[in-house]
Amino acid sequence: MFSRRIIATLSLILALAFGSACGKGKTAAPAGPLWKPSGKEGNITGVIKFTGAVPAPSKLDMSSDSKCVGENFLDDVVVKDGKLQNAFVFVKSGLPRVVFETPADAVTLDQNGCKYAPRVLGVQAGQPLNIVNSDQTNHNIHPLPQVNREFDDSQLAGQGPITRKFKHPEAVFPVKCNQHSWMRAYIAVLAHPFFAVSDSNGAFTIKGLPPGEYEIEAWHEKYGAKTVKVNVAESADAKADFTFDGSVAYRPGTLKIQPAMMIH
Repeated sequence: MFSRRIIATLSLILALAFGSACGKGKTAAPAGPLWKPSGKEGNITGVIKFTGAVPAPSKLDMSSDSKCVGENFLDDVVVKDGKLQNAFVFVKSGLPRVVFETPADAVTLDQNGCKYAPRVLGVQAGQPLNIVNSDQTNHNIHPLPQVNREFDDSQLAGQGPITRKFKHPEAVFPVKCNQHSWMRAYIAVLAHPFFAVSDSNGAFTIKGLPPGEYEIEAWHEKYGAKTVKVNVAESADAKADFTFDGSVAYRPGTLKIQPAMMIH
């Protein structure tokens, strides 16, 4: 016969184990109420300027794959009339503590001319990412996140889209192709929709911000990150310009955008 002490101990262990198992099935409490526009939101517009000598584009050796047909130059620094393309701009801080609805529409990452297009993009956590292959050759899509789950998917020529999601906000991370070493893209995953990428004229717009003061960051793969403070008034446009100096090259590892900067 078991003693009462042993029986009590076993009962306690079973109760703790049951409670722990139940706890694992619970989801985390939401960070706040669902955000709803008031109709008085404003926008932030700006231009990414570039000073100094524009580096000559590096030629890519695509000879390893005869089916890679396209511009064989590295497009890490694209400057037109003193304006810098492919800078990722986002709200770093200042947003209310609310939950932003996840878009159902997918963001597309194409493989065209054995390059990723766009080179820089943003998605919200949980938003679908459609990966398509416009080339007549096979690719191997391999994002390198540190917070989200890493994947490594082969996509044959003519194969339909591959859809993936990143569940957690995370700082900018690279995407490579294991079959074509020169291919690179960069993805940022945010908890909110307030981000943009500078276009061929260096311009960007972040729409629909509630009135308030914000810290805005612009990140470029070669020249690092810069921040500015911006006040957004009701139903008005605010301005946020950035200037990157081509004589000051960013060294990977000297600046790290922490995932926490993306979470608000």
